Amino acid sequence: QVQLVESGGGLVQAGGSLRLSCAASGGTFSNFAVGWFRQAPGKERDFVASISWSGGSVNYVDSVKGRFTISRDNAKNTVYLSMNNPQPEDTAVYYCAARAVYGWRRYADARDYADAREYDYWGQGTQVTVSS
Repeated sequence: QVQLVESGGGLVQAGGSLRLSCAASGGTFSNFAVGWFRQAPGKERDFVASISWSGGSVNYVDSVKGRFTISRDNAKNTVYLSMNNPQPEDTAVYYCAARAVYGWRRYADARDYADAREYDYWGQGTQVTVSS
């Protein structure tokens, strides 16, 4: 059973920077594609970014392209979301999610993992608040 724990959230001023971490345990991390999602109050959980098992393929929602960067360190069983120039509209609870990728799925593009229904494991979330 894979367990995911997010950290690094907090209060940040618009235009600043923040780095979220998603630490995994209970599985071989390099067998998992990972995604970041966020949920603002009263809204649905939305896709933010995804990364393939190797880190060779990444995907972002248009609103964060050029500002956020997803990366991973399989040796540390950790995925990161670096948030540069965050804006108040980025305020939300951020969740990381993982799904195992075997066989042909190991060759899938990160764009194939933009749907929350693709994921089997979820963290508890970390709050990010961006002040103007």
